[in-house]
Amino acid sequence: MTEPVLPVNRTTGSRPQAPGGGSTGANLADILERVLDKGIVIAGDIQVNLLDIELLTIKLRLLVASVDKAKEMGIDWWEHDPALTSTPASAKLESENRELREKVARLEGSERE
Repeated sequence: MTEPVLPVNRTTGSRPQAPGGGSTGANLADILERVLDKGIVIAGDIQVNLLDIELLTIKLRLLVASVDKAKEMGIDWWEHDPALTSTPASAKLESENRELREKVARLEGSERE
């Protein structure tokens, strides 16, 4: 995101300061640091009805926080999501499938005896 370019004053040759004084970049960095440190939750629901019949409901939940703060809150889904981990999901599924086939073979073998 770029900061807006403020016009130059022709008589003094300087640019006016952003509202609130100081640099907006530093203020934005401070706000972002505080949000990531504390965390912020934004929640909302969208519902589409037609003649008192619910056609669509969308529940929006947004959490903005640092990884450390999210782990403190017990949120760590990215560590277990196969799309985000280094182990391919197909390798895990193949291994699980092989184990299940071996187990079924052992069970069928014990029934025949």
